[in-house]
Amino acid sequence: MIFLDQPYVSDFLKRTIREFELPVVLTQASRAFGADSFPSAITEEEARVRVRATPNPKLYQVSESSIGWVTEHLGESAMPARIEQFKNKASFRVATAALFPDLGFREIPVTDLDDFDPASFPAPFVIKPTVGFFSLGVQRVESAAAWPAALAAIRADVARAAGLFPAEVLGTASFLVEQCIEGREYAIDAYYDEKGEPIVLSILEHLFASKDDASDRVYITSAEIVRANLPRFTRHLQDLGEVFDVRNFPVHVEVRVDAEGRVIPIEVNPMRFGGWCTTADLTYHAFGVNPYACYFRGERPDWDALLDDPDSSFGNDTFALVALGNTSGIDGKDIAAFDHDALLARFARPLELRKTDFRRYPIFGFVYARSTPEQLAELDWALRSDLAEFVTRA
Repeated sequence: MIFLDQPYVSDFLKRTIREFELPVVLTQASRAFGADSFPSAITEEEARVRVRATPNPKLYQVSESSIGWVTEHLGESAMPARIEQFKNKASFRVATAALFPDLGFREIPVTDLDDFDPASFPAPFVIKPTVGFFSLGVQRVESAAAWPAALAAIRADVARAAGLFPAEVLGTASFLVEQCIEGREYAIDAYYDEKGEPIVLSILEHLFASKDDASDRVYITSAEIVRANLPRFTRHLQDLGEVFDVRNFPVHVEVRVDAEGRVIPIEVNPMRFGGWCTTADLTYHAFGVNPYACYFRGERPDWDALLDDPDSSFGNDTFALVALGNTSGIDGKDIAAFDHDALLARFARPLELRKTDFRRYPIFGFVYARSTPEQLAELDWALRSDLAEFVTRA
């Protein structure tokens, strides 16, 4: 069963729902995205009946805004607890402490932030909302002296995001302070099958402009990225599966790989792949693998055959997801227009442009692009641009 919700549902997901007749729950939020037009749509009551009758039902949320519906209507099922154990970052750290005993962390109520002594926790460290999304309120703190500026940035982020997302998506009642996990960062879309075995559907590397960068600007994938990481990330998901014992359950996992090759989780986002229909759709652009269909049909990509095919369409190219977060320094309400056409001209081979309501959300849209090894400089530009050159003030 699929829950459609704000802020975005892609045309690719809608086509997938129609092609494979995937059940969409007719919530008020789903109806706003045309769910009534799907022949496979089911009522909320039918959804509740199906969940009660199935030990491990297949549920997928496009947005974590649907967590509230799951909690309200499926409270007697195991699903709310399964979501909470991942969504709450402090609970997740406690549950996985035995796997990563050297990773220091501390939960701090928001009311205690002003009194937090940064010298009491080894620097550098990261602070973020215990329940968070889209890197909102995330700050890397290099030293105790940097704490006042970080705290001010957190408060500004939270103020800008107020009212945009429900508490189930962005909760600021408490914050998690944890030691910095150094190394290259990756995002993984996967699901645990009916036996609890993890099935990896996509692997993306998350690029950063600097060590202080905490944005979600650029994610890339390629045959080499998948080939180099598939075995160790599968083992990592198996380790997590032994802790949480979930079945028929989709996840979007963020990890770092340190200098010794250890895979350390940053967070696990439950009951979904990448937000805003992003990472799963990039996998289809790159490899022709449809993660939504794989999950609901219980299919496993044949990565060996796919990656070793000498006649593959993707070759050695890199496929990128560029999230056009508003880093212009200009508030969305003060912007008259954003020149998406001029921005697309910066890419040699843009695959898709998705525009968003930048006055409501702090993002101008998303670009999917394909780059040859000789064209990777365009991704470095995208990573570092503040995008102000494309903004027309109101």
